[in-house]
Amino acid sequence: MARLIPVLISCWLLCSLFWGNGQAYGYNAPELLPDQPTNVVDLGKFLTEAERSKLDRRLAEFEQKTGWKLRVLTQVDVTPGRAVKDFWGLNDRSVMLVADSRGRNLLNFSVGDAVYTLLPRTFWIELQSRYGNQFFVRDRGEDQSILAAMDAIMTCLAQNGCAVVPGLPQEQWLLTLMTSIVGGLVFGFAGHPRKEGEIFAWKWALILSPLWGMLLFAFGIAPVVSRTSDILPIVRNLAGFVGGSIIAYLIPTPSKSVKST
Repeated sequence: MARLIPVLISCWLLCSLFWGNGQAYGYNAPELLPDQPTNVVDLGKFLTEAERSKLDRRLAEFEQKTGWKLRVLTQVDVTPGRAVKDFWGLNDRSVMLVADSRGRNLLNFSVGDAVYTLLPRTFWIELQSRYGNQFFVRDRGEDQSILAAMDAIMTCLAQNGCAVVPGLPQEQWLLTLMTSIVGGLVFGFAGHPRKEGEIFAWKWALILSPLWGMLLFAFGIAPVVSRTSDILPIVRNLAGFVGGSIIAYLIPTPSKSVKST
């Protein structure tokens, strides 16, 4: 009898697992889908009726103009599962955004093979991390997360592809500004005079150019240029580089302090 107890417990757990998943998530439940054709199935009720109707029209017009099929599915406790593939006729030129609040990230994407030729996998990773993270959803809401992601997808498909997600978030620009300032500090310290009568040590500045050049151009300017055509962030980053250079150059070195005393 004692040997039968673990077996019975295991059978009960397996039955609970399979039955629970079938009831909670409806792995293949076409009855959850609407009777009328639509491009947006909002089972999670993340969108207002006005937002859902407007997005539905935009996706229909976009498909008619470009041939790319974009669809949106939201869910919380139930999902139609595999039934959406037949409902929408998803193919290689399709993108389905799935918004599910049960995970750590709200957004997931089912992407057709033909789409990857224009939008690489790194694009989808960045798109998910930017608009689907918990902080964005908490501050802006599920509806804005979905709408912002779809706007980015439509923008990039309409212009024949993107390497990165368009737009420059505030926190990302601040990071580029910080690296520009650090690059300026390196440039300023490298230019400290090391000989009598020398005003600026260009030799040392050139030796350290791979470091401050990488901080300024690779991490300070390139991310801005690749995501936006706005010139203001670039001007601010250059100003940060110049400011950091001046501050570092004006800070006296230990050798100068000893000589002055």
